[in-house]
Amino acid sequence: MQSAGCNVQGGNQNFTRTPKRTWHVALCTVHFALLCSTAHAQATHLAIIVGLAGQPEHAELFQRWASTLVEAAGKVGVEPKSIVYLADKVEADPKRITGRSTKEEISKAFATLAAAPEDDVVFIVLIGHGTFDGKIAKFNLPGPDMTPADFDPLLKRLKARHVVFVNTASASGPFMETLASPGRTIVTATRTGSERFATLFGGYFVDALAGLEADEDKNRRVTVLEAFSWAKREVNTAYEREGIMLTENALLNDSGGEGVGDPSPTGKQGKTAAVVALGSATAGDPLPDDPKLRALYQERREFERRIEALKLLKDAMPADRYTSELEKLATELALKTRQIRELEKK
Repeated sequence: MQSAGCNVQGGNQNFTRTPKRTWHVALCTVHFALLCSTAHAQATHLAIIVGLAGQPEHAELFQRWASTLVEAAGKVGVEPKSIVYLADKVEADPKRITGRSTKEEISKAFATLAAAPEDDVVFIVLIGHGTFDGKIAKFNLPGPDMTPADFDPLLKRLKARHVVFVNTASASGPFMETLASPGRTIVTATRTGSERFATLFGGYFVDALAGLEADEDKNRRVTVLEAFSWAKREVNTAYEREGIMLTENALLNDSGGEGVGDPSPTGKQGKTAAVVALGSATAGDPLPDDPKLRALYQERREFERRIEALKLLKDAMPADRYTSELEKLATELALKTRQIRELEKK
């Protein structure tokens, strides 16, 4: 496979004609070649696994996140046949959901992903609720739950050199320690298993991949690192806005070792994540050309995000305050929707 500035064949780099340089330059050259291979991957394969929600209102949000991710994947060139979408209730979205999110079906999904060629990229995104008993973290599923130790052998079956595994659930931190390995980009919504409240990170991470707000370099392509950094900032803002102590601290790891909360393209963690993206095209629902209408759409989406965040923060807030905040945001959302409809009629 060749691309501008790179010459990568079968994953092996040939440096026989390279002039003698320092070890630093040689290592940088190897890393650059690997990143080029990632940036020009032949195809992307996506598995979305929605587990148990715990609460009905959470189930609704989790389903929306998953549906948004499926739509975004299609817009960035991921083939429908390369998308696996498992959920607790198949009837919730029978046109998109391909099976129930049981441990058995997940194993079958990984068997399908294992057929992906080594030059392809494999994305696995877990959406739902997690638990931690002080020793073992679990991703909650209908039937037997799955632990990091359950996922590790499944990931080892994948031939793809670049695997992105994102666990957006609560108590997901321990998954980092077990699953971090070279060739894998691991993202967890929490730092530890003791961060057990419902997390906001997943919604913002999906929104980042589905739009262009997180596109910091304005190249109309959102990388995993851009999505992670943007989602983490939005999570912090949501907690600050409600005056609540932060109970989730997302981590990223793409080179083995320990995950970090502040990865960067030049840091120990973040180099690969700065290149890997979901698909190869641009994403996001097209906004109206009219500046006023476009602004209203963006403002409405912000109110929708705030309502989602508030619902997930419900357990950490006094009941009367939660109800009051929800009523205010719902009213603002309704007014914004009415403004949009009135302007569209004109």
